[in-house]
Amino acid sequence: MINIIIGGDTCPNGEIELAFKNGDSNVILNDVDPIVKVADYFIVNLECPLIKENSPIDKDGPVLGASVECTNGIKAIGVNAVNLANNHILDHGAKGLKSTIDACEEHGIDHFGAGDNLINARKPLIKTIGGKRFCFMGVAEHEFSVALDNSWGANPANPIDVVRSINKYKKDFDHLIILVHGGKEYYRYPNPKLQDFCRFLVEEGADTVICQHSHCAGTYEYYMDKPIVYGQGNFIFENLGRHSEMWSEGFLVSLNFIDNKVKAEFIPYEQSNGFLGVKLLKGKKKLDFLDELKKRSDLIKSTEFVKEQWIELCKKDKYLYASRVLGHNRLLRVLNRKLHFSDWLYKKETKMMVRNVVECEVHREGLETLWRTKNIEF
Repeated sequence: MINIIIGGDTCPNGEIELAFKNGDSNVILNDVDPIVKVADYFIVNLECPLIKENSPIDKDGPVLGASVECTNGIKAIGVNAVNLANNHILDHGAKGLKSTIDACEEHGIDHFGAGDNLINARKPLIKTIGGKRFCFMGVAEHEFSVALDNSWGANPANPIDVVRSINKYKKDFDHLIILVHGGKEYYRYPNPKLQDFCRFLVEEGADTVICQHSHCAGTYEYYMDKPIVYGQGNFIFENLGRHSEMWSEGFLVSLNFIDNKVKAEFIPYEQSNGFLGVKLLKGKKKLDFLDELKKRSDLIKSTEFVKEQWIELCKKDKYLYASRVLGHNRLLRVLNRKLHFSDWLYKKETKMMVRNVVECEVHREGLETLWRTKNIEF
């Protein structure tokens, strides 16, 4: 049997940063330590760049970063590889991503999912573990972090490119594990396109697909006898003001490969919840967690359920989306949630124009091209 453990979003800043700098695995892992230390390979998603100095990019949303010295803790807790394909890895620009890769390589930590250009960002990590060749790919939904032809960033979750990569490297591996950084934050179910994408990856040869980014424990399913996880929660990530059970609970995905078959075991824990690091859930808490996880997961066997839940969430967020598309400032966003003025203030023609730009593929590509082209202010 070959055992590979996958941990979720890991951001070693806040109070835990000192323990990472000092390489204090007892503080970071607590009673999780014996589990990950006996694994044949241990991977986490590194949700922030490791930086020597601040060089924040202009973006919407929080800018994350931790000291390059945190590689001491990453190494100390037994992490063999980090996935860099996520929406924060370029928060400090090319300089921050380069310092991350340099620090990992200096400490003998494997990495995948990002690079100095699109070709290198697409390169998977291929390792021989227990006599089998494992291929690890990381892909991230488009935000401010994706690589371009000649610029640093994460590997975009482009289905065409992912399949091309699988076909390019399939002769070089026995098992394929894909980490997808995508989905809706703080939402426990997959959105319909994400479920379809992950199932497609299995159809194209993936043995396991694990979605991260949602910051909460989500659901799982077996598709064509292969496990897909839609959200495993944060691994070590202090709450940034969002103190909640959803933020602080998650699970490790322990993958056991036996005779070319894979089974997933889920190991629940809580993290950064009035204490430093991560601790296993035990007793009734553990049983309740796993029971709720299974109940939610049974529901997503129905794609109609997935669609219905997604529609309900979108209805709830209608005025948030309307305000963002229409460029409202913070005050107007608050007022729109209460007064719903976007329903009547804008003409139908205006709404149809906005819809066309967002929905039409070539118009959307035009906007993306303008945003990503240097020396164009748009």
